[in-house]
Amino acid sequence: MSKEMIETLVKRWIKPGIRALSAYHVADAKGLIKLDAMENPYTWPEGLRREWLELLVNTDVNRYPHPQAPEVKAALRRTMSIPEQADLVLGNGSDELIQMIAMSVGGPGRCLLSVEPTFVMYRMIAAFLDLDYVGVPLRRDDFSMDLNSVLTAVREHQPAVIFLAYPNNPTGNLFDQDDLRSIVEAAPGLVVIDEAYAPFTEVSMLSMVGRYDNLLVMRTVSKMGLAGLRLGLLVGPSPWLEQIDKTRLPYNINILTQISAAFALRHQAVFDQQTEAIRRARDLLFKALRSLPGVEPLPSQANFILLRIGEGRALECYRRLRERGILVKNLHGTHATLEDCLRVTVGTPEENSAFLEALKALL
Repeated sequence: MSKEMIETLVKRWIKPGIRALSAYHVADAKGLIKLDAMENPYTWPEGLRREWLELLVNTDVNRYPHPQAPEVKAALRRTMSIPEQADLVLGNGSDELIQMIAMSVGGPGRCLLSVEPTFVMYRMIAAFLDLDYVGVPLRRDDFSMDLNSVLTAVREHQPAVIFLAYPNNPTGNLFDQDDLRSIVEAAPGLVVIDEAYAPFTEVSMLSMVGRYDNLLVMRTVSKMGLAGLRLGLLVGPSPWLEQIDKTRLPYNINILTQISAAFALRHQAVFDQQTEAIRRARDLLFKALRSLPGVEPLPSQANFILLRIGEGRALECYRRLRERGILVKNLHGTHATLEDCLRVTVGTPEENSAFLEALKALL
């Protein structure tokens, strides 16, 4: 069969909305200082690693894992202080949970609403599932939320679900908590507060779960140092989660993830220490960036910093940093408000110093 014939079949059967998308891009970081993906830069201490490997050596993989991962759920409840009255559903990363929620509430004429710019998977998953997507622009100068604009969009579009990242990605800022409550109260459907970066800030909406009938909170263990395990969690009232859980594929949390996550969460203090080190490094990195001419870093409550580079030099800096062995995230061209923007993950002190020295040299 010729390539032309295959392309004809693809055009006939693949949905136009899918064909119009670009796949989620992950840059090749081999041989580079990797500061593009908001990962914890610290590995496990050697003693912890040996203890973990002993568990894995004695794990059989010929049977399916427990479908509900109760040991992991218990550990998450304990370490994250999840309200007792709240239910819990696990996903293969937050991405799967976003998809499960959208599948559960989706239907003809329904929409998913968020702010812009924000986590790209909200928009992409809406497109996967033929949900209308409404993105309400954040203020251009500081990426704060225009509450009146959001409430107007809610009244006009009556969204089935609203996703709000808190802190927001890729901007790193927190929205006003009173504004979030106003949105929850005005929303006709679900409101999901995505707290992926909760380890790096002091605020949370988790204690509000149960006070509002339509509020869910989503978290992940990725940013605390377990990105390779792909484990996300959704917290909310049982009537909602019982329905959303029906869209979860069987055995979605594999046995190695279950054992590794439960083990890691028994050693939460190790990851808390790493998180605190990242927060200190973030503050130092922000101060250093603020001192550079032509660079405007935005205050962040996450483990990354968004920076504007003047005179249209962001793309040039991105390319030249990569040539010098440092990979950051280029956001120039991804959204109108992100022109001339790069995003840098907070790394180890040595990685941060290498990034700063390279950026100074370029500027």
